[in-house]
Amino acid sequence: MSPKAFDPATRTAAYFAQYSLPWYIAGGWAVDLLLGRQTRSHQDIEVAVLRRDQRLLRQVFDGWAWSKVVPGSQGGVEAVWGEQEWLELPIHELHARGPNGELVEVLLQESDAKAWRFRREPAVSMPLSDLGLRSELGIPILRPEVVLLYKAKSPRPRDEEDFIALLPALGDAQAAWLGEALDRCHPGHPWRTRLEVRK
Repeated sequence: MSPKAFDPATRTAAYFAQYSLPWYIAGGWAVDLLLGRQTRSHQDIEVAVLRRDQRLLRQVFDGWAWSKVVPGSQGGVEAVWGEQEWLELPIHELHARGPNGELVEVLLQESDAKAWRFRREPAVSMPLSDLGLRSELGIPILRPEVVLLYKAKSPRPRDEEDFIALLPALGDAQAAWLGEALDRCHPGHPWRTRLEVRK
């Protein structure tokens, strides 16, 4: 693994060095960090944090400009996230812009005391202690089966690329969890059959 190839992820990890609560690189960079190679180009970098921890997020990134994406008919509109504003669903996507032009996309995750819950179907869950892994570089990443579940709703070409790249790396338990989640959230999804014949 060439650390240079992962500069965006290592820079983001440095930003989060003072953030003492759980956080995970998500999206396409999580795929590449898990596999130890860059599989495709990336437009942005995404970080998953628990919704309940949003106050600390603002404290740690003091001096950054924050906006929230308000869902709408055109896919969402950015608006200022007020310093004392507590965000609830349906808002789940935030953009943080640093003083030197840095940009980090933050995705708020739903949870209860012990479990992560999928925003689109709360019955799909996972123990919070299992939600993340560590890459070879020591950077926290969202579990691959969770990354793929988010990508499954309306897969774009890059989501399909990520599925193909991750498929051989999924263990039996990971593939089973993702298959059951797809059955509940997206019955008949084309990835379902491919999970069963991945070996």
